[in-house]
Amino acid sequence: MEDCIDGISCPQPNQMRPDAPRIAVLIPCYNEAAAIAGVVADFRRSLPDAEIYVYDNNSQDETGSIASQAGAQVRHEMLQGKGNVVRRMFSDVEADIYVLVDGDGTYDSASAPKMIRMLLLGRLDMVNGARVSSHQAAYRRGHRAGNLLLSGIVAWIFGDRIADMLSGYRVFSRRFVKSFPALSSGFEIETELTVHSLELRVPLSEMEIPYSERAEGSASKLRTYSDGLRILRTIVWLIKQERPLQFFSIAAGVLFVLSCVLSMPVLVTYHQTGLVPRLPTAILSMGMILLSFLLLTCGLILDSVVLGRKEAKRMVYLSIPFLDAAGPDVYWVKSE
Repeated sequence: MEDCIDGISCPQPNQMRPDAPRIAVLIPCYNEAAAIAGVVADFRRSLPDAEIYVYDNNSQDETGSIASQAGAQVRHEMLQGKGNVVRRMFSDVEADIYVLVDGDGTYDSASAPKMIRMLLLGRLDMVNGARVSSHQAAYRRGHRAGNLLLSGIVAWIFGDRIADMLSGYRVFSRRFVKSFPALSSGFEIETELTVHSLELRVPLSEMEIPYSERAEGSASKLRTYSDGLRILRTIVWLIKQERPLQFFSIAAGVLFVLSCVLSMPVLVTYHQTGLVPRLPTAILSMGMILLSFLLLTCGLILDSVVLGRKEAKRMVYLSIPFLDAAGPDVYWVKSE
């Protein structure tokens, strides 16, 4: 029997105990007819006792019917966008452990039991699958560079705990899923998941997973530049929402410096002649410095508001219990 992690075997058919946690595999899909049958079959093989849900997001092909024939529970979300689908899945599906994975066949299903075991052993709320690929076509250079840039920005602002922020393969606890607000509508949902976990300071970890090429006939829905800009815009929005003092302090500092630069010639002339010949410039610099102090005041006020929001989110998170304290050995048998 192949070891899973720490010398303990991965779950196999008929090994799960009656009190094992309910596992749900959540697969958001849009035009993935070429790959979805294989994805469902692979996860059925790796997690035989899990419920597999495929959410069809207005596909123009036979994604839904193929997934249903493969044995998945197929549901539909009419609002276009991955964020809308994830919000619907998190709202509808009841489970103890959630495996979120894309339906394009690029993620390794055999890693799911290992990620689940890591979640249970560490009593974590999220395990992120960090993509590792030796195939250039699987992880295009533009996508890799964009991911490094955006992940670096998030790490700098919110904390360096996740290396692959845009991974579509994650395992969550119930209390994370049911306390996650899910406000994004598109591919920026991964950014929101990451920032939410970092700001709430939930226990999390990351595991390297193989990342493969797409199935033949499947095409990426991620548009490098437009979706990259949307993700960058989401990061800026989340900084304003979660770190308003930093956000408004930067804007206030920029205006303060500009006002000082504009006012210097006016002050020099006034010192030399006692006159203010450049009155519009003087008024503009005064207005900018007043605006900078106003922005700083807004940042201070909103920082207090955000603290109250964080406390409220934390209380909701704590109101949802983790799995039974008996530990992961309740759910997996040891290798002989």
